[in-house]
Amino acid sequence: MSLGLYLHRDSPVHTASAGAKMAGLLGAGLGLLLFPSPPVLGTALAATLGLFALARIHPRELAPMARLLAWMLVPLFLLHGWLAGWDTAVQTVLRLALLLLLATLVSLTTRASDQLETLQRALRPLARFGVSPARLSLMLSLTLRFIPLMATWVREVREAQSVRGLERDPLALLVPLLVKTLRTADALAEAIDARCFDSEDPS
Repeated sequence: MSLGLYLHRDSPVHTASAGAKMAGLLGAGLGLLLFPSPPVLGTALAATLGLFALARIHPRELAPMARLLAWMLVPLFLLHGWLAGWDTAVQTVLRLALLLLLATLVSLTTRASDQLETLQRALRPLARFGVSPARLSLMLSLTLRFIPLMATWVREVREAQSVRGLERDPLALLVPLLVKTLRTADALAEAIDARCFDSEDPS
């Protein structure tokens, strides 16, 4: 099983350190949480699209993720609009979409090993409180990579089902996607056991 979603490009975003990108993601999340006004959201959207362009990631490469986001966010938008009003729904969904896009950008421009090393180093002080930096850093790194990984699965399944003429059948997409997710979860559990994350962290 490979979680290597890194896209090699010669860009300033790729050469930036993993720590800087993760700190930027954290700062963006806090900013969107504290200042959800339309001007801030509009500026954040423009900046996010600009970062993808700066990273030389073509919109075509984001199409599978865009479809996945639509499946996730459209029902949320409709439910939130019905319960809390459409203005609030737009702000909520746009904030979530921006965070997912930025997390995807970090995943696509940062090697998994660099993410793990940076997170484990940042979380090392928590070891004195009984928290395993290795385990927690792996969890956070996998969380960052989950959305683009799911988007890759959606593209693979859609391509396979289109050959069979089933591209318009939702079940033909959802069932294989669920199977892939469960298999990946099993593989991750085996990998974690193999790396002995249940034992005391040596750091």
